[in-house]
Amino acid sequence: MSLQCVFQGLKTTHQTARSNTKKSRGLYALLVTCGIALTPACAHQGDNMTTSPSASMTAYGVLADQTPVNQVTLTNSNGISVDVINYGGIITRIETPDAKGEMGNIVLGLDNLEAYTKATTYYGAIIGRFGNRIANGKFTLNGTEYQLATNDGDNHLHGGVQGFDKKVWNMTPFTTQNSAGVTLSLVSPDGDQGYPGEVTTEVTYTLTNNNTLDMQFIATTSKPTIINMTQHSYFNLAGKGDILDHQMQINSKAITPVDGGLIPTGELMDVAGTPFDFRTAKAIGQDIKASNEQLKLGKGYDHNFVLKDTPSNELIEAASVYEANSGRTLTVYTEEPAVQFYSGNFLDGSTVQASGLVHNFRSGFCLEPQHFPDAPNQPTFPSTTLLPGDVYSTRIVYEFGTK
Repeated sequence: MSLQCVFQGLKTTHQTARSNTKKSRGLYALLVTCGIALTPACAHQGDNMTTSPSASMTAYGVLADQTPVNQVTLTNSNGISVDVINYGGIITRIETPDAKGEMGNIVLGLDNLEAYTKATTYYGAIIGRFGNRIANGKFTLNGTEYQLATNDGDNHLHGGVQGFDKKVWNMTPFTTQNSAGVTLSLVSPDGDQGYPGEVTTEVTYTLTNNNTLDMQFIATTSKPTIINMTQHSYFNLAGKGDILDHQMQINSKAITPVDGGLIPTGELMDVAGTPFDFRTAKAIGQDIKASNEQLKLGKGYDHNFVLKDTPSNELIEAASVYEANSGRTLTVYTEEPAVQFYSGNFLDGSTVQASGLVHNFRSGFCLEPQHFPDAPNQPTFPSTTLLPGDVYSTRIVYEFGTK
């Protein structure tokens, strides 16, 4: 079902919630959660519902330092389910129906906690403090230069050696009449991975009866800092094989081209007439082997696609994907000004799930809504600075469907 009818009822509620965010982060989350509930105009999807949404918590594993890790399973009234663990806020499984109604997992994951602690591929994780790359792990803010942990050659990637993907979050499940969700909270201390300021973060995953996974990210800081959070699930709507036949559409007319270290050059490149033109849906594999310098640098698609000329709080459609054999669709909505499309170029078959699913080259794709990579070092890019007293807030929505 399209989100259009939901957006109509959500717009006023969402704007009101944003204006009061500084007063209460909890109120924002509550209002947005209530705003996505089914309205009478949209209720036809639930006419045949026989079960209520549920959120159940179970033990998942124990870290080497004996810290327990739990898992929450969210299930909506249509049988779609999502597993989340509080290590990294990782989404370990998303089960959705195909066009025949048969359920199947559509994200890449691992089988146990130890595997997640060793992984460097960010499967399903919350990314922070800063998604994507920062050149040489350095940035200057208010005249002070900060050196961050470097974990991608000379560069800083996805929050560093122990980013938000390697943290144990507090986790609280909840249900409403039309949704099941989990709120994850974390305090990142001043100096964590080199970042200034103590940052308090809350991420809420809400699985609705509209078959959406609605994700809200909120953060505050004690000192001026930078922040750019996202979600890093790898999707395969067929459930197996490579993703090259998936039909992808990205609503972007420009990318931020990169250098040999995958750091943006600071320019914008028009996608027209290039392999990066996904304004009309095409197979991911159609142009991935084209003779193109940017594809060579990224070993495929690993680029930031610009969605908005000017950053705003408007929730827009970033991309949509269709897989013909299963009939499954995925649509991604975001408030962010860009989305990173990554075609799984560094998956090498070294991780395997108990189901026998091998994470081979290009067996999953990521769509990571975000601000631009290396923004703190690029004066023409939208700012990622967060000041004390202000609230960082962004939203990403995955919509699941079939056709």
